[in-house]
Amino acid sequence: MFSPPTDQSRPLRRLMPVLLLAAFAGGCSSGAAPTSYDLSAPTSRIRGAAGVQVLVNEPAALQTLSSQQILVKDANGTVSFLGGGQWADNLPRLIQTRLINTFENASQLRGVSRPSSGAVADVQLVSELRSFEIATPSNEAVVEISVKIVGDRDGRIVNGRIFRARTPVAAVDAPNAARALDESLSTVMLDIVRWVSGSQLPRREEPSDVRSEAPGTDQLPT
Repeated sequence: MFSPPTDQSRPLRRLMPVLLLAAFAGGCSSGAAPTSYDLSAPTSRIRGAAGVQVLVNEPAALQTLSSQQILVKDANGTVSFLGGGQWADNLPRLIQTRLINTFENASQLRGVSRPSSGAVADVQLVSELRSFEIATPSNEAVVEISVKIVGDRDGRIVNGRIFRARTPVAAVDAPNAARALDESLSTVMLDIVRWVSGSQLPRREEPSDVRSEAPGTDQLPT
């Protein structure tokens, strides 16, 4: 014989859809989150360009490189992404930060910062991230960055160069790929710092360097 629901059973029945939804959401989120990998800023002793201030712009990049994904590219140019790992930040922004850190660690520059800092600089570094991937079937970590030195006062290109590095990768998985790409980038960043430090860089005139050219007063003979 059917008995009507009691007052005690009604709250449980009202909660059933909520409990089922929570169980479903828990099952969907049970996958492990990808490991985040940072990039390092190498330290060295590079002489030159003392007293110069440099602004380092965020590298321009295609959409496939403007993300946190770790890329794999085969000989036909087909791009895929490695599962289980990602970069700690958007890749161009992360490279900009680590390049600034490398200048601070290795160079004799008076100051280096990003354009948003509002600092007045002698030159800017304008760059493009061309490659940052694991190349297969050669299994190499390939990094290629094009860099231009631009005078901050007049916007003229002082010099330009493309920097490349390749590092063998032990296995095409996230930990080995991140390690090899970090090694290639460290090589490229030190080469960039060495190149900038050894270049003839234009400098802004500072107020303290501008002297009055008013004619002197010669002492009249008595």
